Amino acid sequence: MRNLSRAFHRFAETANRSISLFSRNSGRENRTHFPWNCSRVLSLSGPEMLFLAHCLAVVVAVRLGLTLFSYNRVRRVVTRLDASEPAGIGDLRRVAWGVAAAARLVPGASCLTQALSGQYLLARQGNASKIRIGIERDTGTELKAHAWLVSGDHIVLGGSLGRFTHLVDHGQ
Repeated sequence: MRNLSRAFHRFAETANRSISLFSRNSGRENRTHFPWNCSRVLSLSGPEMLFLAHCLAVVVAVRLGLTLFSYNRVRRVVTRLDASEPAGIGDLRRVAWGVAAAARLVPGASCLTQALSGQYLLARQGNASKIRIGIERDTGTELKAHAWLVSGDHIVLGGSLGRFTHLVDHGQ
């Protein structure tokens, strides 16, 4: 009987923790907070909302693909589009914004997921890009890898290459 009481207490405690993770008391009524502020999303224009929805669908598809299939198989699907034109800075910024914003809503959307998603979106526009994979230097026994999306001389997604050693490039 004592174990049952202890198990119920843990269950109730876990449920309360879950509720407190999704709620925040800010002096007003408790309300649920999402990773995005809904007013920011609603302030987007129609084409921006549509592009963001497209980015979200691509990030979800790539994330599921990496979960169910190998990286090489997903990469083949992404790179099968003919993309040879250099991308303009406006296109790069738009894709970087859309993928980064969508990735905040997708659990487990790693740097590799974002890079593959961005590469697909750029390739759909006919813009060439490549995925650069590297490892962090001086991490001791732990190996830390990272992926970037690069188009021309511009890093589109993934941040600085500073403390990483370049291993391989994939793409056009």
